Amino acid sequence: MIKLLLFADGHVGCEVARWLIAHYRSDIALVVTTTDNDIAASARNAQLRTVAFESSEQVLRFAKSEGLSFDLGLLAWWPKLIRQPLLSLARRGFINTHPSLLPYGRGKHYNFWSIVDRVPFGVSLHMVDEGVDSGDIVAQLEIPYGWEDTGGSLYRKAIDAMLTLVQEAYPRLRNLDFETRHQDLAAGTFHRGSELEPASSIPLDQTCEVRDLLNRLRARTFPGYPACTFTDGDDVYEVRVDIKRKPR
Repeated sequence: MIKLLLFADGHVGCEVARWLIAHYRSDIALVVTTTDNDIAASARNAQLRTVAFESSEQVLRFAKSEGLSFDLGLLAWWPKLIRQPLLSLARRGFINTHPSLLPYGRGKHYNFWSIVDRVPFGVSLHMVDEGVDSGDIVAQLEIPYGWEDTGGSLYRKAIDAMLTLVQEAYPRLRNLDFETRHQDLAAGTFHRGSELEPASSIPLDQTCEVRDLLNRLRARTFPGYPACTFTDGDDVYEVRVDIKRKPR
């Protein structure tokens, strides 16, 4: 029987944890959360060991004190980078849930950059290495998108698709018989978090293709979050776009 080390956070992490507890509870050796939250409560209710993350050293100490060993680690929407020696805690390594169709959309703000860079979109499970979203691919689902999509709609589609991907892939993962394939990083895209705001600022005198402008506007259209901006004199304006296909 597999011994799974689950790191879980956010909506996706909560849904993955609940699904695993409902269907594969005996696989889970330890649940790690960011705080004492609903995921931790679900784990405790299922009589599973759980710990709130403070540092890699703390998790290593906890596992040692409890006499725990692990075959596989799963990062379900985990917000922190996992480095050595924590990476070696699971015998077959860690698998990460990443909301882009790797090697496209590595790094931050995948939903924005997939539209702006005009690249395929989807969700991926990949092995964790010392790089950023650069490990070998385990499984993927492509998500088609078009002109009516926005950064917000891609985010919501990724949330739904990620749970589906985990559910489809986990029977293979728990048997440790899954295959991987190398990422062609040179053919993909990568963006840092610091790139979002400069790319969202639109100078009024800038010359650009209309397609690129519309893509930037819809990529940053996400209800409840900031949009693209432009400045006229002393005033700064936010601008969003709503694109609908006309009936034929």
